[in-house]
Amino acid sequence: MQNLDKIMKPKSIAVIGASTKEHTIGSDIMKRLQEYKFNGNIYPVNPKGGIIEGLQAYTSVLEIPGEVDLAIIVVNAKFVLSTIDQCHEKGIKGLCIITAGFKETGKEGAEAEKQLLEKVREYGMRCVGPNCLGVVNTHPEIRMDGCFAESLPERGNIGFVSQSGALGGGILNILKDLNLGFAQFISIGNQADVNAETALEYWENEEDVEQILLYMESIQNPANFRKLASRISKKKPILALKAGRSAAGASAASSHTGSLAGADKAANALLNQSGVIREYSLKNLFATAKVFANCPIPKGDRVAIITNSGGPGIMATDAVCEYGMQMAKITDATKEKLRSFLPSAASVKNPIDMIASAPIEHYKETLKTVIADENVDMIITIYLPFLGLKDIDVAKALMEIKAEHPEKPVIGVFMTKSEFFSTLSDMDVNMPFFMYAEEAADGLNRLNQQRLWMERPEGQIKTFDVDKARAAEIIKGSLAEGRAQLTTRESIDVLDAYGIRVCKSGFATNEEEAISIGNSIGYPVVMKMTSKTTSHKTDVGGVRVNIQSEEQLRAEYKDLISKLEERGLLDGLEGVIIQEMVKGNREMVCGIATDPQYGPMMMFGLGGVFIEVMKDVTFRIAPLTDIDAKEMIKSVKAYKLLEGARGTTPAQMEQIEETLLRLSQLVNDFKFIDELDINPLLISEKTGEGIAVDGRIKVRLEEAKETLAECCGMCSCCH
Repeated sequence: MQNLDKIMKPKSIAVIGASTKEHTIGSDIMKRLQEYKFNGNIYPVNPKGGIIEGLQAYTSVLEIPGEVDLAIIVVNAKFVLSTIDQCHEKGIKGLCIITAGFKETGKEGAEAEKQLLEKVREYGMRCVGPNCLGVVNTHPEIRMDGCFAESLPERGNIGFVSQSGALGGGILNILKDLNLGFAQFISIGNQADVNAETALEYWENEEDVEQILLYMESIQNPANFRKLASRISKKKPILALKAGRSAAGASAASSHTGSLAGADKAANALLNQSGVIREYSLKNLFATAKVFANCPIPKGDRVAIITNSGGPGIMATDAVCEYGMQMAKITDATKEKLRSFLPSAASVKNPIDMIASAPIEHYKETLKTVIADENVDMIITIYLPFLGLKDIDVAKALMEIKAEHPEKPVIGVFMTKSEFFSTLSDMDVNMPFFMYAEEAADGLNRLNQQRLWMERPEGQIKTFDVDKARAAEIIKGSLAEGRAQLTTRESIDVLDAYGIRVCKSGFATNEEEAISIGNSIGYPVVMKMTSKTTSHKTDVGGVRVNIQSEEQLRAEYKDLISKLEERGLLDGLEGVIIQEMVKGNREMVCGIATDPQYGPMMMFGLGGVFIEVMKDVTFRIAPLTDIDAKEMIKSVKAYKLLEGARGTTPAQMEQIEETLLRLSQLVNDFKFIDELDINPLLISEKTGEGIAVDGRIKVRLEEAKETLAECCGMCSCCH
């Protein structure tokens, strides 16, 4: 059974563990199913039989006379596996296991859960849980409240997945106050079988589910999540509250990329690349859900503001502009019409200030006129209580106009008493209302974010012609010496093999070789030590720049050898790299760090000595598409420097994008690369090229040995 129909749209439900004992889960679930008027047969199962909630109870699921689609299991954990066997014998294909006591309890529980999943797979079942709150479907033809939250669910258009049962229950209890409702709700608990990805795929083509909300503590299969969410978010909004934002794992990293990365940055990158709108609090999650529940996706980002007070209108304007949206340019025809009924003291520019004396008729006529303006995509309507005008009357008048013109988003900002919002919770609303203008601007920004994502091109993962075999040989040389850290020279050579623009350079093991290379490249040059034991060269004076002549190069070489000898670091020295001196003061960084769960993460941003201080960097999960690479470059604040600020040569954006894509290909070809930094990627003042001036690569030693040994003689790396 590929879909979840037997769980989410059952025609009959067996509650195994149903009980007559008050305030038990087995009793509460029976009550909820009946109170919510489930449109199917309910079969209580209890070893004692008898009557439960007015229904005949069966001592075993096998005694039930009719077919059963869904079994809601609330028996003791030690009986769950045998209960699954009985459900299989009965022909039941849908399970919702409320019972706790599995992997969340430790080793024994984890083993029991493993056996549970094996049975589910063997029997061709689908299973929600264990250790979950249950499932809900509010469709009038189904009406299933199969969970034990206190309140009955409210009808709406949201599909909600919660990894936390208690949190899901709390949310179900406050839906009415939030003026929101669910179409379907799944508490996935330990997600032994059904997880967030299963729900996403199931709801992709469910017309009843118009937006998807996720509360997640972990993403089990990031690659699959990305594939599904990227596709589904093009059809309907996906909002996520991802908990667990600590940067665990980053502290042990030795590279710049690794130290700036972390589990939450990886999750953020994944959600960003998947078109998922991430929220950081329940308050914001449901505020955004309220906007999507009552607003269409706009055709553009031009916002009009209608207000009866200047101050809030200005604050709303500031908020709109801070989100990068545009204040709509009201047409002359619209202004003329507004002047025909608004008092002379009113302002018909955007924001449109009707002044404090505005009656309900002015609200209605102004909104109707502004909605009709072809230059307006979205509207904020602000109300402050003046002259005895009742807030709820104004809200009803606005909703009346909205019902006649559903094609554009309209958000109400009502700076009034909290009783107003309580009154709204008992009404059918067709537009969202907030207390503050900033909340409305935030909602419009989320609508615009969804619009931009839906319009965003698919993006392609490009493959370049590279020398993979040469890169493999270089890495093998390091492995042969038992080194996980490639030397600077090896790192730059690997980058060069993948077509990444590196400085013209040569490797010298003595003074005369260094002079010969310097003379052939032409001055000025840079000299860098390359060592098998010292990776951060600047800390030991191992980088000498702007060497203008042969004489200066000799002096710098002698001084470097002398300093290393003083510190006892001469033994690890391989030699020196002599590089062309690329002139430019725009230093970027790009690199790769590996997250244990999400895999390789790409980084791009402002580099050089400021990287750890400014942290103007952005992350994406590899592999990158061409659109990902473009967005990475545009999303950092330093982008303005790349464009050519103050008369500097504009950077070659396409070449920098290609550098990121080639790095993505490199880490995809050699999945054992743990960390990689190009710092700096110097932007040439002469050509605008991004040139890898320095590089360092670290691999996971055992994994690299195993991979390259396995492929030896059988792939292109070896020829």
